Amino acid sequence: MKPLLNDHSGPKYSQLVQPGQSLTITCRPSGYSVTDSYATGWIRHREGKPMEWIFHMWGSGTFYKNDALKNKFSYSRDTSAGTVTITGQNLQPEDTAVYYCVRHTVIQTTFKTAQKLSSQQSDMDFIKTKAH
Repeated sequence: MKPLLNDHSGPKYSQLVQPGQSLTITCRPSGYSVTDSYATGWIRHREGKPMEWIFHMWGSGTFYKNDALKNKFSYSRDTSAGTVTITGQNLQPEDTAVYYCVRHTVIQTTFKTAQKLSSQQSDMDFIKTKAH
């Protein structure tokens, strides 16, 4: 995923919240629309820890989230304004991080069933083919 910052100098602003408070951050990507075939989402980087994926939404509206964080963060998208928003609830010191609005570097691919395999091969129920 690609950070959607106008430059690579780091975050645009910092915000301090007290434990238990919420925070909303809105991102307006440039160079594409949030309804294009890309996924736009959020990740965070806590100091000393690896990047952590929070969620993303494809232009089509298909949504994926990190179940471990589903009660911590909510996501919204305003297609007319071209923005995506993350809201963190009941934030705690361990939620201190740099939050990145990001875009997948590949476009969405649609898969369709090409061949149904026998029930003996139930762990793989379709062959991936690119829909035209």
